[in-house]
Amino acid sequence: MAGHASFINTLAVSPDGQLAISGSADKTIKIWNVETGAEVRTLTGHSGYVNALAVSPDGQTLASGSADQTIKLWDFNTGNELRTLTGYGTHINYFVVSPDWSEMATGSDRPVISVWRLQE
Repeated sequence: MAGHASFINTLAVSPDGQLAISGSADKTIKIWNVETGAEVRTLTGHSGYVNALAVSPDGQTLASGSADQTIKLWDFNTGNELRTLTGYGTHINYFVVSPDWSEMATGSDRPVISVWRLQE
């Protein structure tokens, strides 16, 4: 699989194992067919490196965290941006999502963990 203009920072896999997702320093997210290696789609919208990715257990939502200090939630099937979370105050390097996808904890190089509510 190739196609990013810069190095890859993070990877994820769809729950069914058929799609791989890569986030890059080129500020894009690419979705790949694992079997064929073909690019399925590219998501754009971050203005900084994409550092963290996760796909919901039902395969409907993709979360991405970025050096642009945002978390974006995407419709995994269409690539449409659903929501942007802001206010962390520094780049987002890591996150974990609760099993029911109601909350997310984020971290970076500062000694603070923030918890975000994903469902309104």
